[in-house]
Amino acid sequence: MSFKEKILADLAIATQERQRKREEWHQQDLSMDKNAKIDKVVVGETLEVESTKFVSKGIPENAEELEPGFPKDNVENNISKVNSEAHSESSALFHDQKEIVENSLEETKELPNLKEFGKTTLPTNDELAVWTTQQVESVNRNLDSDIEKIGVKEMSRESRRKANRLAAKISTVFVSLLVLVILSGGFFTYRYVTSAIGPLDSQATDYIQVEIPSGSGNKLIGNILKEHGVIKDSRVFNFYTKFKNYSNFQSGFYNFQKSMSLDDIAKYLQQGGTAEPQKPVLGKIAIPEGYTLKQIAQAVALNANTEEKGDNTPYTAEEFMSTVQDESFIAEMVQKYPKLLGSLPEASAVKYRLEGYLFPATYDYYEGTTINDIIDQMLAAMDTNLAPYYEKITTNGMTVNQVLSLASLVEKEGATDDDRKMIASVFYNRWNIGQPLQSNIAILYAMDKLGEKTTLAEDAAIDTSINSPYNIYLNTGLMPGPVDSPGLSALVATINPANTKYYYFVADVTTGAVYFAETYEEHSANVEKYVNSKLQ
Repeated sequence: MSFKEKILADLAIATQERQRKREEWHQQDLSMDKNAKIDKVVVGETLEVESTKFVSKGIPENAEELEPGFPKDNVENNISKVNSEAHSESSALFHDQKEIVENSLEETKELPNLKEFGKTTLPTNDELAVWTTQQVESVNRNLDSDIEKIGVKEMSRESRRKANRLAAKISTVFVSLLVLVILSGGFFTYRYVTSAIGPLDSQATDYIQVEIPSGSGNKLIGNILKEHGVIKDSRVFNFYTKFKNYSNFQSGFYNFQKSMSLDDIAKYLQQGGTAEPQKPVLGKIAIPEGYTLKQIAQAVALNANTEEKGDNTPYTAEEFMSTVQDESFIAEMVQKYPKLLGSLPEASAVKYRLEGYLFPATYDYYEGTTINDIIDQMLAAMDTNLAPYYEKITTNGMTVNQVLSLASLVEKEGATDDDRKMIASVFYNRWNIGQPLQSNIAILYAMDKLGEKTTLAEDAAIDTSINSPYNIYLNTGLMPGPVDSPGLSALVATINPANTKYYYFVADVTTGAVYFAETYEEHSANVEKYVNSKLQ
């Protein structure tokens, strides 16, 4: 129930109670002593401003005013009784109504003046109805006004609260969306750039031939590669190559693959393309300097174009070893490269006739390339690298087989170009006076251990009495053939050695530095100092 409804309900109850009291007073008048000779007593009530005293209207205030013969005591008692009861009940009723009205409508000025109203004769029902109507209208007006004011204030506060809550929600949603957009943008940008840096298709095996014009910069190259479907985004290529400081890209024809990353492509571009279109390269075979044929056979089976161990070439080590020992193939190669293979040793004199004749380098293979083609490329590379020196080799009174044999020792014994030239001079000095060359490299080859890891102690304790044509501790001069494939540095050092009087050399087992000596005593001191003392 609202406050307004409660006020109206209380007024209605008070009015009903007033009517009930009027009826009780009237019944008391009728039941008064019949001998009082009072036909009718009109009981009135007057509300005085100062004392709120109730006064019965029409009843004398003292017994002297009564008609003669009227029982004075009885009248006085009845008057006192009626006045007392009526005054008490009426005052209580009035105060109840007054308290209700004054408490609820304290600020109302439009209500009827009850005190003035109470000075008059007790209102009739019509007058009471008019007063009640005025009272209700006044209450309604004041209540409506208060409700409107309170409602406006409450609505204003509630509106502000709702507006603040709405603003807070909007701000939260906006900030959340903004953060989400930033994070999403950063995430997708990162994913996009990462995918653009990596291979476009890691499973792709086909080749895409692209020509890079002369003078092309990173931006133009990126656009060309994007147009040919080699890369995902030309802008990423441009920024990435500049960030990684890739430069000096070469022009020419290239065979790209979608499985290549931006790093692979950049390095490929730095190598340079070909002047004419070439068949796509399926893979590469890398042969390091100093490898034996058995080691080369293992390298041939591995694709050096990737770092994945499972990425093999279409060739096997067994196929390779079988081909390098095939006499019909060797004869074909002798005819093709007469200067290189003209002094090739007989099969009975060496372990492998083509040992040392395959030039160490990186070789491409293509679709349809056979193992014969691979070996042919290696022989062709050795022939090409020795071509400038064939005449000098002949002038020096040596054969290609001798140069390759000595160079195979120089390759393993020396680490730098200067060391190799000095070591070559030592071998020549010994050879010229008929002194054994005494190299452990040849002994290890005879033992089939060259290329395997050996400790310093094992190398120092090597068996120099082994019965083999490769034992150059017992036999003077060179071995019957090379023991490994020498690189260009060792070949040049052998063809153009240093001019020294050294007959001995030893390498420090800890630093690798080579120390040379002219006499055996000096050499023995070096061995003790740089080898034996450190082994102990």
